[in-house]
Amino acid sequence: MGKILSCLAILSLASAVAFAADAKAGKDAYDKSCKSCHGADGTPNAGVAKMMKVDMRDLKTADVQAQSDDDIKKIVTNGKGKMRPVATVTGASLDNVVAYIRTLKK
Repeated sequence: MGKILSCLAILSLASAVAFAADAKAGKDAYDKSCKSCHGADGTPNAGVAKMMKVDMRDLKTADVQAQSDDDIKKIVTNGKGKMRPVATVTGASLDNVVAYIRTLKK
């Protein structure tokens, strides 16, 4: 029984690694779909914020980084406030963008 559990644990870990999000691919998707508003490094574009009359949060801050992956995915998928849903970021790209946003942590 112990060998079976060990094999299952190894297979589970291997599949998690195989399906891990790709922050580099996430940066590419972020650059195409998010950078114009959220800046190259997660710092909000002041011109866009002023034009839209919103206070955008810096994606590097602790409060943004403390959000769950699912919360960030919901914001990208559904929009929030004046932010519209990002229809071009779905599926694996959505996971990858979240992985990239995690690399911006201060």
